[in-house]
Amino acid sequence: MRFFSFIAASALAMLLSGCGLVYKMEVNQGNYVTQDMIAKLKEGQTRQQARLVLGTPTTESIFHKDRWDYAYSLERRGKPITSHKLTVFFVDDKVKSWTVVDLPTSPVVDRDPAYANLEKDKKPDDGPGWWSTMTGWWRK
Repeated sequence: MRFFSFIAASALAMLLSGCGLVYKMEVNQGNYVTQDMIAKLKEGQTRQQARLVLGTPTTESIFHKDRWDYAYSLERRGKPITSHKLTVFFVDDKVKSWTVVDLPTSPVVDRDPAYANLEKDKKPDDGPGWWSTMTGWWRK
């Protein structure tokens, strides 16, 4: 009898582990840079001035001393939500140019990019889950 109870409990635990009941952490990686910050970046600024505007770069390569990279990505529940990249180029320790890929327009809310208004990067909702679909008939 104990053996069958153990098997039933193990099977129940395996079934529940795949139901989305397990918490998946929100993962923010990199530097959150907005277009408002880019508007403050000017050609001819020193490295120190650029660092004050943009913050510390994600990577400063020893092979490319005249290039700073700012990359950012956000994942919620294991799904990528947004990512963007900024590359700043220097000549004689002054900002020469920069390239941007998919920078958000909105500022960070409470300094936490996870709760920022990312309308541009918003993806369609997945819809109701399987439990809502199964029990939805009695809610109508």
